[in-house]
Formats: sequence, structure tokens, C-alpha cells
Amino acid sequence: MKKARLSATQTRVVEHGEGALLVVAGPGSGKTRVLTERVRRLMTEVPGHFRILALTFTNKAANEMKERLSDLGNENQRAFIGTMHSFCLEMLSERGKPVGVDGLPHVFEQHKDRKEILVEAVRQDPLLSDELASEPDAKAVARRLDQWLASISWLKAHPSAIEDSNDEIGKRALDAYDAGLRACGAYDFDDLLLLTYRLLSEYPKIADFYRRLYRFVCVDEAQDLNEAQYSVLTALCGDSFRNVMMVGDPKQSIYGFNTSSPDFMWRFEDEFGAEKIELTENFRSSKAVVDLATALDSNYVVEGQLPIAGLVEVLTGVDEEAEAKLVANRIQMLLAEGHEDVEGPIEWDSCAVLGRTRFALMAVESEFRERGIPFYKRLTANHENESDVMEDFVLSLRVLANPKDRLHLSALAKRWKTTILQPSCESETVNVIGLMAASSGIPGAAAVAAALAAVAAKTQRLDMLPGLAVIRAHADTCNEEDKRAIYEDVAVFGQEWDQYLRTGGANKSVGGFMSSKALGATQQASREGVAMLTVHSSKGLEFDVVFIAGMVEGVFPDYRAKSRKELEEEYRNAFVAVTRSKRLLFLTWPKMRMMPWGDSQSQRPSRFLSAIPIV
Repeated sequence: MKKARLSATQTRVVEHGEGALLVVAGPGSGKTRVLTERVRRLMTEVPGHFRILALTFTNKAANEMKERLSDLGNENQRAFIGTMHSFCLEMLSERGKPVGVDGLPHVFEQHKDRKEILVEAVRQDPLLSDELASEPDAKAVARRLDQWLASISWLKAHPSAIEDSNDEIGKRALDAYDAGLRACGAYDFDDLLLLTYRLLSEYPKIADFYRRLYRFVCVDEAQDLNEAQYSVLTALCGDSFRNVMMVGDPKQSIYGFNTSSPDFMWRFEDEFGAEKIELTENFRSSKAVVDLATALDSNYVVEGQLPIAGLVEVLTGVDEEAEAKLVANRIQMLLAEGHEDVEGPIEWDSCAVLGRTRFALMAVESEFRERGIPFYKRLTANHENESDVMEDFVLSLRVLANPKDRLHLSALAKRWKTTILQPSCESETVNVIGLMAASSGIPGAAAVAAALAAVAAKTQRLDMLPGLAVIRAHADTCNEEDKRAIYEDVAVFGQEWDQYLRTGGANKSVGGFMSSKALGATQQASREGVAMLTVHSSKGLEFDVVFIAGMVEGVFPDYRAKSRKELEEEYRNAFVAVTRSKRLLFLTWPKMRMMPWGDSQSQRPSRFLSAIPIV
């Protein structure tokens, strides 16, 4: 059996017995290791028939934990390791009838879909329609709809506020929106948490069943909990269950815009009477990187670290194009020559370029394309297909999984410029979409219908590959540009399908696959090439060489960060970005930058660079 080497403090965490435990774990302190080894010890050394609930913030962290525990064989089936959203999805699928969920919830994860649901709901409600009609112009109408949608999401993320809200119009918009979702047999991300909270808090026998099923609970990235997630946890635990371990780092709390807060770590410590252990070593980063992280946050204390000097260097370009060239030059030089502080050769996938936003990466991306430097961008659950035919195929799969989904069926009919036909059950869906394709003159519609039929024909064991083969055959009849786009989409889809097959569970379904896609569970954590990531999408990852591009005032920190609270989060963003580096860190900035309105404007270096003595 594989057993990781642990420090004395890590061993205290792993060997903790009954009762609540809060672990404050800084970057590189072996957080995933102690989580994994604690789960391993509980499964192999604690007697009894029970399961373990390990809730992670990302699918990447869940997959890493599963991989580290793979040597346990069937024993690891005793642990649920996944995100809180995936746990809630499973619970609602199995026991959600009391809160109106019958079977697998179909998730509308895309903002544009949720906005369309709201628009239609408002159109059918006279009071909301009148409210919208009072707006002076189309821009104001769009702004009001966005405000309502944001308010709906905020209310769902704060279960305690829904009943207490005095905003009657906002509550009416919420009710109308939810009715629109349910008419399509659909839910949004916020519903997964809110409905699970209601299920556990309003039906104590169900909560008691899960408390008896899961004897120990482990929660990763606790600094990123929001009220809805914490409410789910407390409803699950009730008044007496206390075998909960939370692991987090308030210095890495960077999702305030999603209503998350490190405050729930401290509430947990107080309300659960948790013992607190701090992991203060950094086994990841070089001395130069740790020194910069400490300069960014004076509360960051490191009591043990690697004996490797490393490097932090500032690269200054005349403009964004020059900045991008500096990044590309340095990466190519490092690949050719290596570096004494990086063990072994430096490869493309040893490197990452981070930006506060994706716009800070555009010039670097262009330069990489021109030089043929391989790179990848982190795909999310909401990534768009490059080709129309694959987008149509995904829409048709949504309808196959959920025949009540009139929203995506209508979208397909609109794209095909044909009349919408509504299937009454799953078995009718293939024929209905076939008829719609036959009446459409859009190239590729027939291929989509044939691909859907090829998938549906596999009744014994679900298989997407025959459908993808039909799509590829269609691509071969297209011009080179369209063919390339379709082939790239098919390759990504195939990777997602392969990832879905590798996840646990024997009962594969179209709905299960689409739900996994919606939750991001089918995304691969990394690919070949240099990683091109925003700071938020880099969370939880690490690289030998990291470049942080666009280090100017207004970009990093973001120009929208005005209040003290917002600026504090920008400092945490910088802290997270810096600590993604294991050995070498380059901070780059352009003296001139092209502004969104087309003017070139001189730039001031980011205040974060003042933490480095050489600037």
C-alpha cells in the first residue's frame, strides 16, 4: 500500500480521530496530501461499515485524490470524492422527490440560457412586463434583466435571505424564473445547493440517513464556501454530527464575486467547536517565490521551505506586442538551455502564462500562434464549440436527455430555420429531430440527425463514438476551414466522453453525460503545451515556470476594484498567481497598452511589483 511521507504537523491532521477539525493550510503545504492520507487512514484503519464524504472545490482536485487512492482497489468505493455540486446532484437524483426533483436534474449552466428563461418568464407575467416596460430604452431593459438575474442568483446563494427579502418584484422574478426552468424540466447550479439544503433541513429523516451513511466528512478549499454551501453542510450535520474536517487558506479566498467568504471557516471553528491545526511549511515553491508571496501578504508565515533559490524577475515591454515577444523568447530560451533550479528539462507543459483576465493574454496568445508554440486554454463547462454542426449535435443531445427541454429544441429549430416539433417522450426525440432536419436546408442538419440516431441506436450500452463518426464523415465533405473546426470539436468532445467513461458508476446515460459536462467533470485538468490561464482558472495548479502578464494598474489590480474589500481580494489574487510557481516566476508589463476604445495609453506598473526590490 502506498503511504506518503508526512511532516509531524501533517501527521497530526491525518491521525485526528473523532470531532471537528479546522486545518489552515498555506500554498504548497501538502493540503491534498493530508486530505488523501486522512481518507486512506479512515478507510483502512478505522473499523466499521461506513462511507467517507470528501468534498472538493474542483473536479481536478477530486480526480487527483481518486488517483492517489487508486491502489486501494474496491475499497475506495467507500468514499464519495467530488465537488459539492456533484454530491448535491447525486442526492437530488436519488432522493429529491420531496422537493420536486424526479430523477436526474437537467442543469442549465449557460448564462444565455438562463437569461432566455427569465425573458420568457417576464413576458408571461403582466406585473413584471409592466415593470420592464417602464424602462426608457433597450439598454436599460437589458440592464434590468441582468440585475434581476443577478438578484435571483444572490437570493439562491443566501437561503436565509429568501423569506426575509422585502423586494417583492425580485421575489416575483425569482418565482417566474423558477417556473420557467421547471417547465423545461431544468434547474440551475444554484438550485442544486438550495434544493439539497431544503431537502436536508425540511426532511430530517433523509438528513439522518446521510449522517449514518457518511461517518466522516472532509471539506477542501473551505475559504471558498458560500452561505448556500455552508448551509448544506450544517443541515447535513444537524445538531450532533461533528466528524467534519475543513481545510482552507483565507489568503487564497478569491471568489468573493460568487458570494464566497473565508468567514465560514471561522464560523465552523466556533459553531462546531473545532480544533485548529496550521500547516505552515511550503514544499512547492522556491525561496524567491515564497519571499514575494510574503511581501504581498505579511500574515503569510512559512516555517519550513525548499532549499532552492529560484528566481523572480520583471520583464518590461515597450507595448503589449513587445511584452508578448519577451514571454515567448524567455520560454524558448528556457526550453533550450534549462535552469539550474529546475530539476530535469523544462518542457512546454512545465510553463504557464497567467493573466488577471483573458484580455491580458491576447497578445501572448497571438505571438504563440505566430511562432507555433503549443498552448492550451482551460476549457470550462461553458466552452463554445467552434463549428455549427457540433453545437447542433450538443443541442440535440440535450433534448434527447430531456424531451421537456423546449428551450434548446427551439434554439435548434431557429438555427435550422424550421418549425419546432415537440417530442412527448425520449423515444420520439430521434424521429422529431430527424423530421426537423429533413425540412431544413441547413448544411449539416441531416448529419446531426443521423449522428443522434446512431447514439440512440446503442440501447444496450451508451456509446457516443458512432455519432462522432457520422459527424467526422460529414466534416470530410466540407471545406478545409470548416473541416478543421469540426475535427477539433469532435476531438474535444471525444476527450470529454472518455473522461466520463472513466468516472465511477455503471449506469451511463445521455442525461448523466450532459450533467457531467455541465458540472465540468468531463474536462481534463491539463493538456500538452503551455497553459494560458486566468488567475481564477489557475487555482489549484502548479508549474515550474510561471509568467504573470499585464502587470499594470487597472489590469492587475483590476480597475473595478475600488473599495478596501475589493482591493484586499486583488491582493489575494496576486498571492494565488505568484504561488502557482514552483521555481521561476516572471512578472511582465507593457509601458504602452491599446485601450478597448482604440487609443494607445501609457501604463503605470502594478503596485504588486513594488514588493520586488529591483523595481
